[in-house]
Amino acid sequence: MSKATVHVIDVESGNLQSLTNAIHHLGYQVELVKTADQLVKSNPERLILPGVGNYGHFVDNLFSRGFEPAIRQYIQSGKPIMGICVGLQAMFSGSVESPSSKGLNYINMTLSKFNDLNKPVPEIGWNSVIPSDSLFYGIDSYKRYYFVHSYAAMLNDPSLEAKLRENGWNLAKTKYGDETFIAAISKDNIFATQFHPEKSGSAGLSIIDNFIQQKKTVPLPEYTEEQKLQLTNDYSNYGLTRRIIACLDVRTNDQGDLVVTKGDQYDVREKDSKNNNVRNLGKPVELAQRYYEQGADEVTFLNITSFRDCPLRDAPMLEVLRLAAKTVFVPFTVGGGIKDIIDVDGTRIPALDVASLYFKSGADKISIGTDAVYAAEKYYANGKKGDGSSPIETISKAYGAQAVVISVDPKRVYVNSPNDTKNKTFQSKYPDAQGRTWCWYQCTIKGGRETRDLGVWELIQACEALGAGEILLNCIDKDGSNTGYDLELIDHAKVAGKIPVIASSGAGKPAHFAEAFSKTKADACLGAGMFHRGEYTVNDVKNYLLEHNFKVRMDSTAN
Repeated sequence: MSKATVHVIDVESGNLQSLTNAIHHLGYQVELVKTADQLVKSNPERLILPGVGNYGHFVDNLFSRGFEPAIRQYIQSGKPIMGICVGLQAMFSGSVESPSSKGLNYINMTLSKFNDLNKPVPEIGWNSVIPSDSLFYGIDSYKRYYFVHSYAAMLNDPSLEAKLRENGWNLAKTKYGDETFIAAISKDNIFATQFHPEKSGSAGLSIIDNFIQQKKTVPLPEYTEEQKLQLTNDYSNYGLTRRIIACLDVRTNDQGDLVVTKGDQYDVREKDSKNNNVRNLGKPVELAQRYYEQGADEVTFLNITSFRDCPLRDAPMLEVLRLAAKTVFVPFTVGGGIKDIIDVDGTRIPALDVASLYFKSGADKISIGTDAVYAAEKYYANGKKGDGSSPIETISKAYGAQAVVISVDPKRVYVNSPNDTKNKTFQSKYPDAQGRTWCWYQCTIKGGRETRDLGVWELIQACEALGAGEILLNCIDKDGSNTGYDLELIDHAKVAGKIPVIASSGAGKPAHFAEAFSKTKADACLGAGMFHRGEYTVNDVKNYLLEHNFKVRMDSTAN
C-alpha cells in the first residue's frame, strides 16, 4: 500500500497539517474530505477523523455539515476508521464540556473534566498507555505518547469498564494523577486514540502506519528489567515524563535573513565594538529539526520581528512552520503577532483568523504575550469578567484552552511592605541592596520595553479564567544569565493558577533543569541559548535527568 490514499475528514478543527505531513512522511497520499458528499463519492479505503479543541465546536460542525450519516455509512461498510483526540471523543454520546452537543454515540458515555484539585489541567505532556490486548496497532506500554486535553472518558468506576468490554470494546487506559481514563478504543473496524500519534515522534508515526496497513497485532520490543524500571511512570509527576522544550527566538537580521537569535535581557545584538549586528545562531527550520532529533518534547518559535511590510498570508513565520512541520513530529508552539491586526491592504483580521493561519501551517499551540496583559487588565476593569472579545477567549472557544499559551515577561520589584502595591507579594529569601525582602513580579509588554501595574499572580488568574491553558513563564532578570531559573517566580506562578507552567529564562546547564523539577512544581522546562550555542544538547539534559532519577521520554530519533 505504499501509494495508498488516506482520506482525512476536515471540519477546520486544529492542526490538520501535522497529520497530513505525518501521512506523507510515511509514504502515503492524503485527500482532505470537506463535505459529506465528497466522503460518499470518494469511497475511501482508510478514513481518519481528527479533532482538536472544544468538543461542541467539533461535533456541531460535524453534524451541521451533514457528516453524521456519511460516517455511519462508512463504519457500517466495515472499512477502517481512526479517530484522533476529539475524533475519539466524538464516538461517545456527549461531554460535560458542551452539554447541548451530541456525539455519534457508539459508546453511551459522557466525557468529564479532569479534577484539578491536585494536578494541573489540561493534561499536557507525554504519558504511557496500557492496552488491554494486542489489537491496538502497536501501542507499546513502555513508550510515551503526547496528550493535550482537559476532558476524557473516565474509568474510575470498574463496573463501567466491565460494561464496555461486555459490549465488545477493547480499551487502552492511561492514568493521569489519581484518575484513569480511556486512551484508545478498538472494536471491529473502529480505532481511536485520545493522544496525538502525529505528534508522538516515531512511536506515534508507527501507530498511524500500522493503522493504514491494518496491522492490528504488532510484535513489540523486548525490554530488560532495567529498561522497564526506567520507562515506567513517575507518579510524582502525575504519570508524565519531565517535558523539555527547545525555544527558538526568530527574527530578521540586518541582512534581511530570518535567523534564530538569543539576547541578554532581550538585547539580541552583539556587544563588541566592531559588531553590533543581530546575533545569528542558525536557521530556524534546521535547528528545529536538530532539536527534534535530539529528543525535544516540544519546539517553540517566538517571532520577535514585526513583519509589517508583507501581507499576513506571506509572513515568513508561516513558511518556517510549514517547512518544519514536514519533518518534526512533536508539538509546535508559535508566538508573536497573534492578535487583532490591520493587514498591509487595510483589512482588519481578527486574532482568531490569525491563529487559524498558524494552526493550518503546522502550529499546535499559539502564544499570546502583550495582548494577554491587555486582556487581563480589561478583565479586572470589567469586574473580573471577560466580554468574549479577547484573543484568549476567541481562540480557546474554537480550539480549546490547551491551544492557548500565555507568554509572560516579568521582572522582580522589591517593596517595603505588601501595602506598597495592589499586586500579590511574597517574602523572598534574597534581599535587595536595601535589605528589603517583600517583592512582586511586574508584567511587562512589547518585549520587555514597557511595564504595567499588573503582577504575574493577577495575570495568571485572569488569563486562566478567560480560557488560557498554559503559562510560558519567562524572566527578564534571568534572561541570558545561564545561572538557572528563578525558582521563587516558578513557585509564585504555580500557586496562582491550576494550569501548567513552563519554566523559562536562565538555564545554562543540565543541572538547572533538574533543580527546577526537584525544587519547584514546574510542569516543563525550556532551554534556548545553551542549545543554540552547542554547549549542551537536549539529549544531554535528558541523560542528566535520567541519572538523577527523573523520568523522561527517550525517542529512537534522538542521537
